Formats: sequence, structure tokens, C-alpha cells
Amino acid sequence: MRLDHLSFAAGPDGLAATTARLSELLGASFVDGGNHPRFGTRNMILPLVGDQYVEVVTVLDHPASDKAPFGQAVRARSELGGGWLGWVVRVDDMEPVEHRMGRHAVPGNRRRPDGFNLEWKQIGVRGTQADPQLPFVVQWDVPDDEHPSRSGPATVALLSLEIAGSPDRVTQYLGESVLGALTDVDVRWVAPNGLPGIVAATFGTADGEVRV
Repeated sequence: MRLDHLSFAAGPDGLAATTARLSELLGASFVDGGNHPRFGTRNMILPLVGDQYVEVVTVLDHPASDKAPFGQAVRARSELGGGWLGWVVRVDDMEPVEHRMGRHAVPGNRRRPDGFNLEWKQIGVRGTQADPQLPFVVQWDVPDDEHPSRSGPATVALLSLEIAGSPDRVTQYLGESVLGALTDVDVRWVAPNGLPGIVAATFGTADGEVRV
């Protein structure tokens, strides 16, 4: 289990404007990810050093965005003004996670602009909706060289996360130490002052450290 990516919900000015602001801050360009037809969402991708990435995601005018938990979560965060939606951990075998949570993972897919169909399984989005300090879990069903972190050159690194919440709570939820999933990232756990979840992420860029 390891950190796979961070999700950032677009603000009221939309996906393009939100992505442009983050690109300027980080000195790096996002690439078009494509649509998630099962979730009624669309994203832009920034590859990071270390096989990780950031996605900026928005809801589409599509019935799936009202029905799918991920679409619901994105819409709710965007309606609050946008910002950090959550963090996602990656596993190689989903079966133990399904057994622990008592339900099956759901399939996801995203057709990239080049026509390649990315496929994965995910579980735990409802947990993230209820308690945003909790990550959800993915298992990729594509070769490693098609992982979104390989969407372009990676010039930005995720250095640290500030999460409002409790590592004990997250460890209990995941069934293994959350510290094991975050070995490559410095994490500071802070007491919630409002909603739990990601407070900020700090990135290493060509111009120094940037806190978002």
C-alpha cells in the first residue's frame, strides 16, 4: 500500500481556470486526462516524481455525476469553492481490502485523449465522503508504464502533506499502518479546525518549495 495520487476539486470558475492557477504556482503544465464515464467527471493530470500524480477534477453535466459517489464528492467540494478533495493509496491486490470493508470494489475507467482506456478498481469513496481524512483505495489494471504518473515529464515532487485528522483513525480504517503508505512523504497530522482532510500539500519545484 502506497500513496498513488492527490485529488483537487475544481473551483466555481471551472477546470481550466483552476488548472491554470495550479500550473502557474508549480511551474509545470497539467495534461488532459479525459472523462470518467462511470463517475460523470473529468480530470487534468500533473505527473510527480516517484510514480505519483495530482489530478484536478470537475463534474460533468451527466447523470452519473449525481449517482456515483465520486461524482457526488467532487460536486460537493466544488460547491464549497473547490480545493483538496482527498488522497488515494494504491494496492497490488484489492481482495484483502474488499474483505476488510465487506464489499466489492467498483470498476473505473478513463479514456485518454490518445484513445488509450485506463482501467482500475476502487473502493472507499463513501468513506472519504463521510470523513475526508480517510483515503480511498485503487488497484490499477494497466501496465506500469501507462500509469497516470507517466503522462509526461515529472519535474515536481510532493514533499509533505498536512492532514487534519488522526493517524490512528486512518490506520484502523485501512487495516495497516498509514505511516507505511506514506513513507516517501513527510506528513503532519493536525487537529481538525472545521472539516478533516488535506489542509495543504507542499511541493518541490524548480523555483523552490510551494505550499498549496
